[in-house]
Amino acid sequence: MTENNLHRKYGLFTAIAMVVGIVIGSGVFFKAEKILLATGGNLTIAIFAWVIGGLIMVVCAYTFATMATKYEHVNGIIDYAEAALGSGYGYYVGWFMTFVYYPAITSVLAWVSARYLCVLLGFSITGGECLALSGFFLIATYAMNALSPKLAGKFQVSTTIIKLIPLLLMAVVGLIVGLVNGMTIENFKTVVNPDVHQGNALLTAVVATAFAYEGWIVATSINAELKDAKKNLPRALVAGTLIVASVYILYYIGLTGGISNAEMMQGGEAGAKLAFSSVFGRIGGTALFVFVVISCLGTLNGLMLGCSRGLYSLAARNEGPRPDIFRQVDPVTNMPTNSAVVGLLMCGAWLVYFYGANLTTPWFGPVCFDSSELPIVTLYASYIPIFLMLCKKEKELSPFKRFVMPALAICGCIFMLYAAVVAHGIAVAWYLAVSVVIMLIGVIFRKGRKTGAK
Repeated sequence: MTENNLHRKYGLFTAIAMVVGIVIGSGVFFKAEKILLATGGNLTIAIFAWVIGGLIMVVCAYTFATMATKYEHVNGIIDYAEAALGSGYGYYVGWFMTFVYYPAITSVLAWVSARYLCVLLGFSITGGECLALSGFFLIATYAMNALSPKLAGKFQVSTTIIKLIPLLLMAVVGLIVGLVNGMTIENFKTVVNPDVHQGNALLTAVVATAFAYEGWIVATSINAELKDAKKNLPRALVAGTLIVASVYILYYIGLTGGISNAEMMQGGEAGAKLAFSSVFGRIGGTALFVFVVISCLGTLNGLMLGCSRGLYSLAARNEGPRPDIFRQVDPVTNMPTNSAVVGLLMCGAWLVYFYGANLTTPWFGPVCFDSSELPIVTLYASYIPIFLMLCKKEKELSPFKRFVMPALAICGCIFMLYAAVVAHGIAVAWYLAVSVVIMLIGVIFRKGRKTGAK
């Protein structure tokens, strides 16, 4: 191992593919039935939730893109937090990303990838088969990123193209079929459960879209490896998020042509497969559903990329536990392997928690929460001080970039926080309790490093 810097090996197309590929791939399939269930089968409210979630994502990405033209070091979100509020805030955002956000979301993606493969194979999505496959997918994506990051980048581009195939086909063909057979119009007219309170339903649905839309911020973790990062990262963030929001909304509308709202709500994990089979036939639907599995694996690969660089991004600033170890970069693969090992370990720990808290008889008593959504909402909370300081500090920016877009982004973040509290209730308190413990461990390591330095 050496303490070499990471090389600039990724271009603009790879960066856009990273944004699109990390975001698209699982949530639009995984949360489709949950959003309909939350709205009582009210398709109009469900699509409105997708639009709100997409707008919040695009506005936040645009605001970060503004910062990306000015700051770059080794991990975008930490760079921006540090530039806005100092090294302390940057450290704690980095600690949260490393030990909560990245591994929690990545572990869920491993299970989602296994979930859809189990649907194809006829296995239980909560049984040992699914859990074993989840662990295998984590290890496989870790190995690919650790041993050959260039191969991981090519895999990301390839899976991005592959994953757009079922989405775009369903968006176009599903809509045409639905308009011809009248199912799309009928789905818009029919509300399966009209007794659902639509205000709370909208908030719950928007929080669910947060998981589907999340991941774009992970692309900022490669800014030290991106060619001409100050130009290409902003372009990738804006172009990528616009593509994602458009594809998601069109796909969700197309989905209505293949299956009724009631069937989607009852279908559970097989709902998307039923829709594909209805539109494209049993064989065609199964073939396209294989693309869905590949799509999920592409998203998992992108998130593992962020996981692998978590501790490295702290160690490169001489922060966190043993910076001398975790800032080392393998001279052959140009990969922070020591950091990646810890990332994999944390993914395994969060996978165990997700299974024990959400997929079986609870192992942790009342301390159970949805680790696929709440870490994302916390991240939105961490954006707010960054956006406020952007308004205060960046005096050379135009009023639109300095005030209008950050203000809209702040409103979007506050909306997400409120929606999460309404949607998850007491589970939010348990999640915060666990997160506080993890963050206090981060305080100890930072204090210990400073004391040691003296």
